[in-house]
Amino acid sequence: MRIQLNGIKEIIPEEMTIKALIEWAKEGDPHLIVEQNGKYIYPSAYDGQAVFENDTIEFINPNLGG
Repeated sequence: MRIQLNGIKEIIPEEMTIKALIEWAKEGDPHLIVEQNGKYIYPSAYDGQAVFENDTIEFINPNLGG
């Protein structure tokens, strides 16, 4: 399945959830913020929120900065 993840086109396995995508991408930040197609996804929904073909997903790491 093709998506755009943090501005980069990626091919990921079919039938992924946000939680599975975070694990697939090896994102380890416990404070990670996820946006799917411009909409904030609540952490409590990660396990049930499906990722679809052509989605735009942004991972935002709030602890990074200067």
